[in-house]
Amino acid sequence: MRYVKVTWHHDFDDEPVHYFHEVGDDNYETRRVQTYRDGHAEWADETHETATAGVAEIPIAPPEEIASQPEFEAEHISQEEFEQQWLRARETRP
Repeated sequence: MRYVKVTWHHDFDDEPVHYFHEVGDDNYETRRVQTYRDGHAEWADETHETATAGVAEIPIAPPEEIASQPEFEAEHISQEEFEQQWLRARETRP
């Protein structure tokens, strides 16, 4: 597994500002966390999704490719950082 954090620079109040991806060796996402400006977070995995958060149905691009778009920053993160976001999102679930 690898873990990726993507920051999306935008002015939309109802869109996520951070995405945290857990990505398998096949480049498909297995878990996702989305965090928003107001502090709430949503999560998704193979058995759970929300109206706005679901695992991607296409392979996740490498961080370098994502970051080549000016509105995004992307970087590899540790499993520990991902798990912290995952637990936080699960605890704050509405």
